[in-house]
Amino acid sequence: MLHRLRAAGGRRDRLEPRVHRQRVPRRQKGGDKTGPNPTDRGRLGTKRHRVTDRNGIPLAFVLTGANTNDSMPFEKLLDWIPPIGGKTDRAWHRPDKLHADKAYDHRRCPQACRRHGIAPRIARRGIETSQKLGRHRWVIERTFAWINRNRRLVTRYERRSDIHDAFTALACALICFNKLQRRF
Repeated sequence: MLHRLRAAGGRRDRLEPRVHRQRVPRRQKGGDKTGPNPTDRGRLGTKRHRVTDRNGIPLAFVLTGANTNDSMPFEKLLDWIPPIGGKTDRAWHRPDKLHADKAYDHRRCPQACRRHGIAPRIARRGIETSQKLGRHRWVIERTFAWINRNRRLVTRYERRSDIHDAFTALACALICFNKLQRRF
């Protein structure tokens, strides 16, 4: 038996469940590519890994669960970087070097860079200070801020990861479009 809930204005209240005393089961929340966030009391979350050029234009991104180590999707990110075009006399190529923070200080990350022909510049844990990396780190942080202008991406509402992935790709495309508009 269906029970329709009405708001004060006579319309159906869209915030309430449609069936009387219906609860959303715990298993339906979150979706794939989510994991318990270690910094937010174990709530489900998604981590966005990105590679940008020196101007902050996104080149590639990968979505994973919040409990995934940053170094795990590193090689997948490098695979997704498209070839970059240079001047007319220069062929298409990959970036020359890659700057990364201490989260990527694992043996597999520099090896993956070298396999792709990229010189790794990865900060080492316990040796280098974070202040040296700051002049390169702010570029990626600025790109994260540009992406977070899209309210839909700050909090993940979609259960399906392909939809969240599409919204992230759209946000990255808008950043590229805005950069191109200023250039021409």
